[in-house]
Amino acid sequence: MPASPLLSYLSTHPSFDPETVAYIASLQAIVRSAPEIARSIVRELEKQRSNIKLIASENYCSLAVQLAMGNLLTDKYAEGYPRHRFYAGNDNVDDIEELAQAEARGLFGADYANVQPHCGADANLMAYWAILTTRVETPALEKLGATNLYELSDLQWADLRATLGNQRLLGLNYYSGGHLTHGYRYNLSARMFDIHSYAVRSDTFLLDYDEIQAKAIEVRPLILLAGYSAYPRRIDFRRMRAIADSVGAVLMVDMAHFAGLVAGGVFTGDFSPFPHAHVVTTTTHKTLRGPRAGIVFSTSEFADALDKGCPLMMGGPLPHVVAAKAVALREARSEEFKAYSRRIVENAQALADACMAAGLTVVTGGTDNHLLLVNVVPLGLTGRQAESALHSCGITLNRNSLPFDRNGPWYTSGLRMGTPAVTTLGMGPAEMREIGDVIGLVLAATKPGKNPDGTVSKAKYQVDPVARSEARKRVTALLDRFPVYPQLDLPFMKEAFC
Repeated sequence: MPASPLLSYLSTHPSFDPETVAYIASLQAIVRSAPEIARSIVRELEKQRSNIKLIASENYCSLAVQLAMGNLLTDKYAEGYPRHRFYAGNDNVDDIEELAQAEARGLFGADYANVQPHCGADANLMAYWAILTTRVETPALEKLGATNLYELSDLQWADLRATLGNQRLLGLNYYSGGHLTHGYRYNLSARMFDIHSYAVRSDTFLLDYDEIQAKAIEVRPLILLAGYSAYPRRIDFRRMRAIADSVGAVLMVDMAHFAGLVAGGVFTGDFSPFPHAHVVTTTTHKTLRGPRAGIVFSTSEFADALDKGCPLMMGGPLPHVVAAKAVALREARSEEFKAYSRRIVENAQALADACMAAGLTVVTGGTDNHLLLVNVVPLGLTGRQAESALHSCGITLNRNSLPFDRNGPWYTSGLRMGTPAVTTLGMGPAEMREIGDVIGLVLAATKPGKNPDGTVSKAKYQVDPVARSEARKRVTALLDRFPVYPQLDLPFMKEAFC
């Protein structure tokens, strides 16, 4: 290792940008305390330069976003909200959080934004409890003539707790593309609410708004939840709001997967949640291309409850991550980001067409957004086998349950593919056609393996070596043209830190 990797880098790279220098300096600082960590960071860069990333929920944020997280802001406790903290000394944190809030409101045209959630699950939990507080708890206190919970008797408190715990949530079924936090029984959401679900149609795998309307009338939920983790089509939020209004429900939208498409102006009007939803949640690291974190938006009705995320369910927010959100939100207001968002969808549609041309079964026959689903059952494979086979050939994606999946959530019958990350690298429809052809090549050359007792395995697989070699060469050729973080000198970093 050079005595000073930073000085060595500067001497060998006369043309450099400040972000790259800061990145090298950060690794040099890390290596003094934990060289193993620095080594793993460099190895992760090497790995990501060796595999095409098609994971729909991942992306590549800018170095500026990454560097915003690596500073003394991480040392601050900041429970509360700007200008109303439970700790002294947060004036600079207040400035940062207010900037992030303003960027979020301006980008999406929202009345209110809370930028504190650590992730999408936290954002949904905060939203749920803000709705429960506003629509259930506050009216109950008013009816009892109380101003705070500690004025209630033990019996009144027990009754209120029971009432809060028996409210109904109606969301998209997990096997139809809904998220775990939308009422999956093994998730906390299903233990907080009386859960009811709507599903896609069994013939088209598409949402049927008449069926959702009928279900809402039957259930009469407190919350009608829209949004998805694995649904390849747009949602008509105007229709969803009409359904919510017809039964007096709060319309909550989880736009974690498609937030970047809303921010970039790809999803507008009836297909943007903001003109229609009472509450909107999102992550910031998928199509929005920011740090791994979350945001909650709402109308003014729920703002007070959301401001009280602490003590409701939040501990200390992470000021360094809030700073990174502000940077990413500012980036998302650019014309470049709008063009990027359009290319995400163009690439997803090109990839879907390429997969179908390669003989694969694409669920719903295509996509309107950033992701697509492929059914691998016609190939005699499980999703787990297909995922592993493709990863061994340099394509990283995830297996995913399909509607009415008989293989369950572990083995699955499908694959989920997304284009946010490859679009960030600069790839376009021509590269999507090449990737789709490689995927078809690998899956056609993959067969199930066998268990020790001779039975067919749901996990083991065999890929024809010739096909694997060809796929690897084609993947490498693509990534040589579109490297991950091209400004980072990987050979130098390996020499300096590995």
